[in-house]
Amino acid sequence: MSLPPKIYLLSSPHGRVVHVFVHAHQQKKLKNPQKKLRHCFAFCSLICTFATDMKKMLLLALLLHVFGAQAQSVRETIRLDKGWKFAMGHAADPKKDFGCGTEYFNYLTKANSIHNEGPYAQKFDDSGWQEVQIPHDWVTTLPYAGNASHSHGYKTVGWKYPEHSVGWYRKKITIEPSGDGNELPCRYYLQFDGIFRNARVWFNGFYMGTEPSGYATQVYDVTEYVNYGGENLICVRADATLEEGWFYEGAGIYRDVWLVKTAAVSVAPFGTFVYADLKQPYDQATIHVETEVSNHSLTTQQCEVSHSLLDADGKEVAKSAPSTLTLKAKQTIHSSLFTLHLNHPHLWSTADPYLYQVVTTVKVAGKVTDVYTTTTGLRDIAFDSERGFLLNGEPLKLKGVNMHQDHAGVGAAIPDALQAWRIRQLKAMGCNAYRASHNPMTPALLDICDREGIFVIDENRLMGINEEHLRLLERMIKRDRNHPCIILWSDGNEEWGLENTVQGKRVAEAMRQYTRLYDPTRPSTVANAGGGELIKGLDVVGFNYIVQNDVDNRKKANPSWKIVGTEETTGCGTRGCYFNTPEYPGRMVSLNRTMEQNYENIIERGWKFYDERPWAAGLFYWTGFDYRGEPNPLGFPAHDSEFGILDYCGFPKDEAFYLKAWWTDEPVLHVFPHWNLQGHEGEEIALWVYSNCDEVELTVNGKKLGRQPMPKNGHLTWKAVYQPGKVVATGYKGGKRIMTETIATTGSAAKTMLKADRECIAADGRDLAVITVEVQDAKGRRVPDACPMLSFQLEGEAHILGVGNGDPMYLGDDHPKGNDCRQFAVPAFNGLAQVLVQSSGSPSTVTLRCLAEGLSTGIVTITAK
Repeated sequence: MSLPPKIYLLSSPHGRVVHVFVHAHQQKKLKNPQKKLRHCFAFCSLICTFATDMKKMLLLALLLHVFGAQAQSVRETIRLDKGWKFAMGHAADPKKDFGCGTEYFNYLTKANSIHNEGPYAQKFDDSGWQEVQIPHDWVTTLPYAGNASHSHGYKTVGWKYPEHSVGWYRKKITIEPSGDGNELPCRYYLQFDGIFRNARVWFNGFYMGTEPSGYATQVYDVTEYVNYGGENLICVRADATLEEGWFYEGAGIYRDVWLVKTAAVSVAPFGTFVYADLKQPYDQATIHVETEVSNHSLTTQQCEVSHSLLDADGKEVAKSAPSTLTLKAKQTIHSSLFTLHLNHPHLWSTADPYLYQVVTTVKVAGKVTDVYTTTTGLRDIAFDSERGFLLNGEPLKLKGVNMHQDHAGVGAAIPDALQAWRIRQLKAMGCNAYRASHNPMTPALLDICDREGIFVIDENRLMGINEEHLRLLERMIKRDRNHPCIILWSDGNEEWGLENTVQGKRVAEAMRQYTRLYDPTRPSTVANAGGGELIKGLDVVGFNYIVQNDVDNRKKANPSWKIVGTEETTGCGTRGCYFNTPEYPGRMVSLNRTMEQNYENIIERGWKFYDERPWAAGLFYWTGFDYRGEPNPLGFPAHDSEFGILDYCGFPKDEAFYLKAWWTDEPVLHVFPHWNLQGHEGEEIALWVYSNCDEVELTVNGKKLGRQPMPKNGHLTWKAVYQPGKVVATGYKGGKRIMTETIATTGSAAKTMLKADRECIAADGRDLAVITVEVQDAKGRRVPDACPMLSFQLEGEAHILGVGNGDPMYLGDDHPKGNDCRQFAVPAFNGLAQVLVQSSGSPSTVTLRCLAEGLSTGIVTITAK
């Protein structure tokens, strides 16, 4: 990869950019260049945020072609996703770990030894290594084993498997020289959004540092180590021997990697903090911008800093007066002198997630050296002890879910397009809030939540008040605090050793104050599993499960407490399973129908509780999606937690319709179980209905079983003797029939039907289509108990990234071992399967075929542009 000496570009949120190479001699001189430049930057920023990748490239190319000559900012952020080489090392045997650290002068004894021969040495031969694309999770291709970690889904990684627990990455890039050679006019940073875990990083053989946490963003200044005009080697060693959480975490460079280029005098990494003073009736906003500016040159520099506020149309609606800063060589200065005033602000909300851009311009001697764009949304949030959660002055219930960070077929390495798809599935059932359990989330997902209007609890990984803990807390908050979607910081989760101790109260109080120091605009919480001391030191009290926290009585005793349900059980089980059978020990019937907790339909217990109490902010169900690991109360061969409202592929379980009925205004009528209950003829079956109709009438095989009123936030049941046929549910509103839902005993599987979430994807090598595969009978009805083996064949400039079926005890492969997979197989599970098709870098028509013995072939075609 080569960086031209002059590139005119614009940073998008947090310095990211869709970059376009434009040569200076192609530009045209224009009148009033500063004004035109400002509008160019404004529009380009908004393109980066709101447009598709395709439109971004075309519009940026056009605008920068016309206006780019006026810009002198060298800021550029380049995604380093392709061209990485990967190999397994060894956690216990240095000889099998490429001799790492065994040299006479190793990487800790000398800054860089010419005698080193390991993977961090440029002369190392990696020709036998596998080429991979970032994000990458090497655990996805590892086998399962019954003696492996229960909490991590029985994958053969961790301290028992040293041969599978260390991975090495190498990538070479070319950086062209810039400036006159007397100083270093540009700075180059490597930014890793997440490496699991204990990551050591080298650049050109020089040791950059180690980050133990798998969830922290790492930034390394590599400028002084650059080999201009020649090859530069990035080397990473990740060691997943030690588990950081008690859930599947994957391993490797599973989040994005960036090369950031800036001027010597520029905004520091994550160096802006934008927040607003808003008061009812919200006709005015005072916007504060705090800025950290760095001088990386070798001499004292004087610079001018100013800020402009751009609306969603790219129009400048407010600006600050410029301020002059004097920075010594290598100094970073924090400035909070800037305010912008805006009349009639357009507020951010879940229904209208309106985003502004703050454009920070840095000039030295009248010349623009940096343009840094920060996305922000203007909204007023509060937690109140009597009214719950308030958005822009009005009470609003949080309808949330907890989420881990893995998906079928890709593990923890979730591409951005799949992250966005997952959020859309949650929104479809009425979800408006997301708790990042139990670690800081990837920045790309926060960008998505900003755009989609999803509230976020951003969660710290580990509680504590020493440097090891506070540096991670500070790093999370400074990186993420400009996101309007974040409404609450979580300083930790279920710290059982602290919850009932005076030390726990002290730690919670101290972390609360540190959190306020880094961000005084938001409250913080800790998710509490039942203790009584730690929660006394919180802004907002987070309760995990009402059955073990006695929330009502605690609220009566502490009326000033602000309360949110940080976890609440869904009671869910395996999608489409209604009977426990010994031959499938890894699947379970939903607890909503088993009365194991002496409560019918456990999922409604939590929602009723928090919905009926005005002082309660809302709740976050455990969990939104199934996730790998923690298959409680089961064991191997179960490897996934089954309490997701959606399964591991994102296919809805019955409980998704319960929430959709009470979380949305969309008419819902869902009857279950399905009516393919072969082997249960003559048995009495409980038929359930989730609906928001006023009344529901049920007819089974032509016999009317009666009409029942639907209780608020409730459900309905009938009893019927099973015989093949059909069940018809009829919903009524205001006494009038408004909808009908029919389930019928289907014929045998006859064909597959394939449907893509989008007909067109970007041919950028990153975008993907989520393909749903449905097994149908001859009449086009999904066969809800069909599990045939499916074989997929792909044609066009794309590849199969991964597959899945939602079966929590499926032990087969779901991720290809190669990079250009065009054939793969997976069994359907209860009538469904999923294929993730990722584009290459070339436009193409892409065709996916599904073949199965005795079934007609299913075909879907998408376009990569």
